Amino acid sequence: MRYFRMFTLYATIFTLLVLTGCGTAEQQQPVISETPKPVDPIAELVASMSLSEKIGQMILVGMDGTEIQPEISKLVKDNHVGGIILYSNNIASASQTIKLVNDLKRINQDNGAKLPLLLSTDQEGGRVSRLPKQIKAFPASRTIGKTNDPQYAYQVGTALGEAVKAIGLNTDFAPVLDINTNPKNPVIGNRAFGTTAELVSSMGVQEMLGIQSEGVIPVVKHFPGHGDTSVDSHLGLPVVDHDLERLRSIEFVPFGSAIKEGAPMVMVAHILMTKLDPNTPASMSKKVIQDYLRGELKFGGVVITDDMTMGAVGKVKPIGPASVQAVQAGADIILVGHDPVQQQTVIDALTAAAQNGEISPSVLDASVYRIVKLKQSFKLSDQPTSSIDIAALNQHIQAALEK
Repeated sequence: MRYFRMFTLYATIFTLLVLTGCGTAEQQQPVISETPKPVDPIAELVASMSLSEKIGQMILVGMDGTEIQPEISKLVKDNHVGGIILYSNNIASASQTIKLVNDLKRINQDNGAKLPLLLSTDQEGGRVSRLPKQIKAFPASRTIGKTNDPQYAYQVGTALGEAVKAIGLNTDFAPVLDINTNPKNPVIGNRAFGTTAELVSSMGVQEMLGIQSEGVIPVVKHFPGHGDTSVDSHLGLPVVDHDLERLRSIEFVPFGSAIKEGAPMVMVAHILMTKLDPNTPASMSKKVIQDYLRGELKFGGVVITDDMTMGAVGKVKPIGPASVQAVQAGADIILVGHDPVQQQTVIDALTAAAQNGEISPSVLDASVYRIVKLKQSFKLSDQPTSSIDIAALNQHIQAALEK
């Protein structure tokens, strides 16, 4: 009986030890909780977007007229386009431009858009100027380049950024980083800072940083280099036969310098670089965009095509398939500067390609991720732009342009 009582006692003690977690070594092991993965708000935002919203972010369109037309309103409301470019025919005065921009912002905001619009223009200076005539004109890049003063280029860039921002825009397709090595070039000429890689790099990068200092997105162009072409890509397809050694020592140099200094956005040209890709223009070439721009030059920002309505594209294939090929190659944004019919064709082609798997969900999401990151990093907003003091703005520009 005594042994039975002792056995019962020991059994009771053992049971209590087990129940209180003080039993076997196995039961004494601490419970290890899994560390929660950090939340990526950009990825969450992309995941919340519909296919139509994602495709829309990857389209930047032009429009007709100096005020809202039904076509542009439909593109913003129904197709969720993420960006708009204004040309000279859209800009009559500072007050009109601000009203137009504010109307576009309001439509986007009222539509419940998850992201503000990229509102852009080609404001380089010289013959490529889009600012209202009341605003002081900027010199061509060649004039700036002749000073060989990078600090001066930075000053001009800050004034460009201030002027573009003043009329409500947030993106400037400048500076040009092409090197004007062909004096017969019909499209670049004095739009380039000069004829050497060193000069274009030093001046172009500083102008880019000046634009960016004003909170405006600079877009360097036209990769891989439009400086040694004899055909205007607005009309036909330029062909460049330089080998890779030449391209690395000249054409690529300014873009590499800009990328090292944080270039947020690169425009890829409609040029056939035969030694990079003998069959496909750069804007649609996976070799050019993925192997060289993203791979070799390590560009991680947003890639935009030149205008897909240009003649160079039509020489190769219809705009819908061309735009699909550009996205497959690595372009994040397709620029469709003209014609509502062509704009809708591009949207429909990209949508169909995404639905049937020609464009994979991972490619689509990666592009939209980069676009969201860009817009957020520059703190873009659809808040209305206030009216500006033209006289004060012109004084600032004049001061920046004085050497």
